Amino acid sequence: MQVAKKSAGIPMDPITMAAESGAGKLAENNIMGAMMSPYEMVRQLGACNAVVVFSMSGCCMCTVAKRLLFSLGVGPSIIELDEHLAGADIQAVLYELAVDGQQPIPAVFVGGKFLGGVQALMGCHINGTLVPLLKDSGALWL
Repeated sequence: MQVAKKSAGIPMDPITMAAESGAGKLAENNIMGAMMSPYEMVRQLGACNAVVVFSMSGCCMCTVAKRLLFSLGVGPSIIELDEHLAGADIQAVLYELAVDGQQPIPAVFVGGKFLGGVQALMGCHINGTLVPLLKDSGALWL
């Protein structure tokens, strides 16, 4: 009996993605992705996934945001910035997106749009607009 190799999840490192993708045009596109700016990386991750959470593995507010989404039945794409090769650069982009005075981590994208941090996420949940946003983005099918 063979045991399948456990995948570590979706590789977010463009060089790893290129190495794992094989030969041909796809590998060429992924190698070009290695030269992608952090801004472009954030934009592409936000646009290609229904819900994305940029997080730090030891951040309690990030845990709150992730648990809220999981409790609603959403499986967000989670990018742990402290484990990502370009984490510091991505975090700098998120600082630019954050409104003055707001903590940029966790940063939540829903339907390709920047929702905000944990305050915005909890605010949408409390006022009842989070579930419709998640349905519109395709993250919930209820």
